[in-house]
Amino acid sequence: MFVLVEQNSIANQFLAELRHQEIQKDKARFRHNLERVGEVLAYEISKTLDYQVEKITTPLGVAHTHLPKSYPILACIMRAGFPFYQGFLRFFDSSESAFIGAFRGKTKEDEQFDIELHYSAVPNLHEKSLIIIDPMLATGKSIVLAYKQLLSYGAPLSVHIASVIASREGIHHLSSQIPHAKIWVGEIDAELNKKFYIVPGLGDAGDLAFGEKL
Repeated sequence: MFVLVEQNSIANQFLAELRHQEIQKDKARFRHNLERVGEVLAYEISKTLDYQVEKITTPLGVAHTHLPKSYPILACIMRAGFPFYQGFLRFFDSSESAFIGAFRGKTKEDEQFDIELHYSAVPNLHEKSLIIIDPMLATGKSIVLAYKQLLSYGAPLSVHIASVIASREGIHHLSSQIPHAKIWVGEIDAELNKKFYIVPGLGDAGDLAFGEKL
């Protein structure tokens, strides 16, 4: 597992602004910070890809460099995932994309809830590297369900799961359900509240990015 804040960098500032209750009132800045964290994590994940030597013709000669053999498929869990995904797409600009519509159903009397999936648009995943992109890893339920749905489009060669903020409970759930996946997060928080939101977290990422839903 990779945790971005384990080494101090300018990304600490992006994460701090995402959490700050006054700064996050600026929706454009909130979305921009999600994009920036996506870019940083995309760069880190890019170090794990397979590369091959290629010749590049310059105006003065030929240079040799290592370029990716292939680009990962980016799977965005909507709607909160859009800005975070955009950061990945800027770096992996030749990638194909998959989209999964997931949201929490109504909370039950025992304060549990179901995850509902109502939309998917996915390319062939067979033998491809797959990055599942969801900014908030709370219980991990939505990512596990999205992953199971993605498998109907082919078995990926490798799986990466990227989130901005994760709970320890969510990480444990993913590790037990998708043990071969590598998890990439900005920060890890210790707790979930009774409504299964990450504490201290940052609130509802989808609402902060796009406005409250009815």
